[in-house]
Amino acid sequence: MKGTNIGELEELVLLVVGVLYEGAYGVSVLKEIKEQTGREVNISAVHAVMNRLEEKGFLRSEMGGSSSTRGGRRKRNYYLTSSGRATLDQVRTVREKLYNQLSPSGSYSFSQ
Repeated sequence: MKGTNIGELEELVLLVVGVLYEGAYGVSVLKEIKEQTGREVNISAVHAVMNRLEEKGFLRSEMGGSSSTRGGRRKRNYYLTSSGRATLDQVRTVREKLYNQLSPSGSYSFSQ
């Protein structure tokens, strides 16, 4: 297994795969990221991240059946693993801990 640290896009893809549950494949992850965040990501980047997360053991995949709506092509479905879920929980804990240490927004003097 590769390193256990994840970047921001990896975190986002892991979350979306978890949200989509059984319907997570490249295009559905891409569409969900766009819909949920407004962020434009290309399909190659999504596939690269999903492959990397699978190598790290945070996702697993399997080939689905072919369908006429996809011209008989099969798609690779992705699933969040228990390690992936644990990593998301750890990231969330660290972020919440840091956010909770921020001073109230009115106490900052922001420069322009």
